[in-house]
Amino acid sequence: MARARSTAQRRLPVLAVTAALVATTAVVPAASAAGTTERTGTPHASTPAKTPVAVGHGGAVASVDPDASAAGIEVLRKGGNAVDAAVATAAALGVTEPYSAGIGGGGYFLHYDAKRHRVSMIDGRERAPLSAGKDLFLENGKPIPFADAVTSGRSVGTPGTPATWDTALRTWGSRSLAQVLRPAQRIAREGFTVDATFRKQTADNQERFKDFPASAELFLPGGQPPAVGTTLKNPDLARTYGLLAQKGTDAVYRGEVGRDIVRTVRKPPVDPRAERVVRPGDLTARDLRAYAAKQQDPTRTSYRGLDVYGVAPSSSGGTTVAEALNILERGDLSQLDTKTYLHRYIEASRVAFADRNRWVGDPAHEKVPTKGLTSQRFADARACLIKDDAVLTSPLAPGDPRRPAPCGTHGKAAPTPYEGEHTTHLTTADKWGNVVAYTLTIEQTGGSGITVPGRGFLLNNELTDFSFVPVSPGVHDPNLPGPGKRPRSSVSPTIVLDDGRPAFALGSPGGATIITTVLQTLLNHVDRGMPLVDAIAAPRASQRNGAVTELEPGLWDSRLRGRLEALGHVFKQNPEIGAATGVQRLPDGRWLAAAERVRRGGGSAMVVHPSGR
Repeated sequence: MARARSTAQRRLPVLAVTAALVATTAVVPAASAAGTTERTGTPHASTPAKTPVAVGHGGAVASVDPDASAAGIEVLRKGGNAVDAAVATAAALGVTEPYSAGIGGGGYFLHYDAKRHRVSMIDGRERAPLSAGKDLFLENGKPIPFADAVTSGRSVGTPGTPATWDTALRTWGSRSLAQVLRPAQRIAREGFTVDATFRKQTADNQERFKDFPASAELFLPGGQPPAVGTTLKNPDLARTYGLLAQKGTDAVYRGEVGRDIVRTVRKPPVDPRAERVVRPGDLTARDLRAYAAKQQDPTRTSYRGLDVYGVAPSSSGGTTVAEALNILERGDLSQLDTKTYLHRYIEASRVAFADRNRWVGDPAHEKVPTKGLTSQRFADARACLIKDDAVLTSPLAPGDPRRPAPCGTHGKAAPTPYEGEHTTHLTTADKWGNVVAYTLTIEQTGGSGITVPGRGFLLNNELTDFSFVPVSPGVHDPNLPGPGKRPRSSVSPTIVLDDGRPAFALGSPGGATIITTVLQTLLNHVDRGMPLVDAIAAPRASQRNGAVTELEPGLWDSRLRGRLEALGHVFKQNPEIGAATGVQRLPDGRWLAAAERVRRGGGSAMVVHPSGR
């Protein structure tokens, strides 16, 4: 019965595709009359327009940036597959979205193999130095102030992005690293157009960037953020990509790029006039040589007859999305009024985060009960906490997935710590039916703020995703630092199959809000019948086992807020949550690519051979 209901529900998004395409208009970054940067002197005119939805044949790419999406499409047009296109898009994002991603960071890569009908993942998360202990962020027994930790060598983990690209291409790709890096090299060499989002992110980081000469030279031409509509080039990154094309990722893990990374982390190059105290890190050449991207099984759960795959720990994304879906599985969300639907979604997220915070860490160092967390039995034991006429109190204590007991708890609550929100996500598909959902990051906007001199990329500050001290005193915290340990992530790239074939895939940036963005978008599409582009655009709520739930303006300004507050919900406004992208396989074999209409200035959805409606 559930199977038949889900099939009917899934027809709604497909039938609404035409209406969505008619209603959708291109989102083009506004140009500025403020002149050009001293770096180039002329506006860049070749950037494609942004459009949030595209339909056609030959494959699809969706990202936040039109130059990056076009790089992926270029690779697909030349015969590359979804993996080749994903790496090409990611490399281009390292140029145009350098504050969110790049070879100085890490991420999680989820892949569907059309020949084998199999979903696999790569954990490319950064690792702590092998010398790190639980006291990594302690001085004199007290935690380092968070603001000091994020802008430091201490916060830099061993980068995993180059290893992820190499592993993905060697395992599933059809093109060499040199081939897929060419579009990004060209963009870095010729430049890209600065939009309002890039300028704002630069301005937000101006005080940090100016203290590091390499960052200031690259991102603050003339000492100021570049003007909207002008061109920003990155010749150092073009040369770094050229070196990777020539020597492979050994240039990072065993070669000259790696030596520069280590030197920069251990002695951050600070402007002598700066008043900032920048703590060094302890990253070594040995840490780089010891790094490997991990290929492992993804998480999997069934929802409305669909198979939902996500990334397994060290990310908490797959387990937490799966648990929330399993909690909601027993009710028919498609028939609920909007207030009750949102209430159940918020409460399921609250419960799943309570369990995530207590149990998920790096499985190489912690006993993570992944099977229990993703089981229907455990979800049923937790679902009984949720009532349609009452609100749970946070922080909520976790359950025990090893020994599920109806409405049972296990020890003290563990609140959700802060995670940087500016990551980036891309989704690709090819003409053979392969799909990639890939989320990559350098943690906060601008990462550590430290650019490797002469190399053109920022270093991550991912190690601040560790708990500096146990979140709840006296309760085991699986996310404390350790030697070579990966900090817990919330990254949630997701691939959904119907009878073993792709239905859709999606993901988002946003720190811990990634999980709620992916969950809500999936529910909007599957249960509420929204076309994928509308499911992405819908206003978001994010509850992460906190005292308040965050709402975007579209919900904050609605009557629904008052009706939910009458139940007992407490809200605060968040101007923007996430920036999702996705792809969908249509019944006639075409691909639909979908991205944001407004968030981060709008996203960029492209297909190889557009077919209009």
